[in-house]
Parts: sequence; structure tokens; C-alpha cells
Amino acid sequence: MNLDALKDQPRLLLKASLLPLQGTRFQPTGFPDLGSATYDAVDNEGKTRKMLLVESAQSMANRLEAVCWDTVANDWVAPLKGLPVVKVKDKAGQALTNSVLEAHRLNSPYITNAKGFDAIKSAIAYDDKRSFNREPLVRALLKYDPNSLLHGIFLEKIAGVIRLPRVITGFIEAEDVVIAASGGVKNDRVRAAKGDEGKTAKEGFGNVPFHREEFTGSITVYFNLDLALISGFGLGDDVTNLLIALSLFKIQRFLRDGLRLRTSCDLEMPGELVVQRPSGFIIPTLVETETAMPQLIQNAAKGFANPRTTELIFEE
Repeated sequence: MNLDALKDQPRLLLKASLLPLQGTRFQPTGFPDLGSATYDAVDNEGKTRKMLLVESAQSMANRLEAVCWDTVANDWVAPLKGLPVVKVKDKAGQALTNSVLEAHRLNSPYITNAKGFDAIKSAIAYDDKRSFNREPLVRALLKYDPNSLLHGIFLEKIAGVIRLPRVITGFIEAEDVVIAASGGVKNDRVRAAKGDEGKTAKEGFGNVPFHREEFTGSITVYFNLDLALISGFGLGDDVTNLLIALSLFKIQRFLRDGLRLRTSCDLEMPGELVVQRPSGFIIPTLVETETAMPQLIQNAAKGFANPRTTELIFEE
């Protein structure tokens, strides 16, 4: 796997066109008190396009992490075995959660309140009497949870200044969107009328009609890999190559396995993943990336925890 074209480059920008796996409609992400995130954008020709956020950056981070984890084995998928991870057990010794699947990674309350977290906190070396030094944080994340080096961390449970931005950001947009309005009804075969004998629709009784909004449009997924931030970690070439390769693994696994975003948003990538910048970089295939990962992990292992899985106990 050749990453030479990425040296001294600030960003790796990728995009790909997506299509619904069946039909033409898709369901976007929704937000409380907002619904679907539609907006207007003006293109280079001054034409206004109706846009839609299909999947947000924060949701995409969770999806890029999910394709790395074998939930049956409660471990990394095979090509990533050997990467550090923090696992949490309950006081009975049963698996509870881990730093890959927790939405806030090491800032999860199941981790920060667990027995054994003090060792991680000590490695971060925060001193409230001095300006925050990022270097110990970066080395602590490499040691215990390199996944957080890619997806960012905000350890406000220790201090509000302990934060690291995302290295890898992904999102999905659609343009020239049109609402596909539909609806239906939940039928009650026993008590069709609302309020019959004091029973209400809120309680699940009666026939309940509902409306539904889906969309049609041209869908594109985007990825931004902050190579300058990786270089700024100062962790050396072996770790830099590992983080770039791990990012490419996440992206390609997601595009292969993770595009069923919702029941009514099942997508596919009919074409190729396109490099927007830098020019000249050829994306390694998923097979090439998977094959390279074990050696890349071993090359960077001197910065990892020993053992590489850190086990904590959450007793509450």
C-alpha cells in the first residue's frame, strides 16, 4: 500500500455518488423539533439548489466505528485485531461496553466512572495550574484508544479544555431534492374509534392515521481526512501510516457494509470512490488495506498499552 502521494498534504478529500438500493425514495436523518434538514445552496453558476442532509457528521462517526467492531466476538474485526481498546465489564464480570462503540468514546460515563480509569487519567497528565499540553493526551489516546485519535475526544468529565477535533469527517448530502409525501394508518381491529371507552390513541388504542415524508434526489457521500492534524500529533511515520490506513479501512468498509442507514434508507455505491484532492493519489483497494493492517499495527505497537485491551469495572 503506497501512501507517498499524501506526504506534506493537508487534506485527503473523497466523494462518491450513492443510489437507493431499490426504487427512488430515501429517508434522511431527522432532528428533534426540526425534522429533516433541508436548505438552499447556490452553485458556481448562481443557481439555487434545494439540498438535504441525509446523514450528519456525528452519525457518520458512529457508523465508521461500527464497521470496525465484531459484536459477536466483542472484539475488533479480524484485520484490526491488536489495536488497543478499553473494555468495560459490570461488577459481575459481564461485558458492558467499550471505547469503540460508546458515542463519546473515553468520555463515556461508563468509562470515566469505572474502576481503573485513574491510570488513563494519569496518562493524560492534566494539570489545572498550567496551560493544557496536548502531547500527553495524544500519546495516551494512542496507548489506550487510537480510535479516538481519528474521531476526536472531549474529556470534559476531567476538564473542559481536554479536547481533540475529528481527523476523519464524513457526511451525506442530497441535491435537487423533492419531497415524496405519503402516509398510512395504524388499524385497531378491536376498538377502531379513538376514545372508545376512555381508551386513547396515545395509549395505542383506535385507528391512528399518520403522514410520512421521504425524498428523491441526487445523493453524494463526502469524506475529509485531516492529514495536517495527523502530522501535528508528532507520533512518527509508523503511527501516521497506521492512522491513514485505518481511516481508509473505515471508509471502504462503510461503503461496502454500512449503507443501510435506516429501514427506508438503504443505499449502494454504483461507481467508484473519487479522490478530489490531492491529485495523483490512488486509493488502495479494501483488500490491499485489510492485508496491510496487521503489519501497520505491529509497526506502531511500541506506543500501545500492554496488554492492548484495558479492562475496567463499572460497579454502579
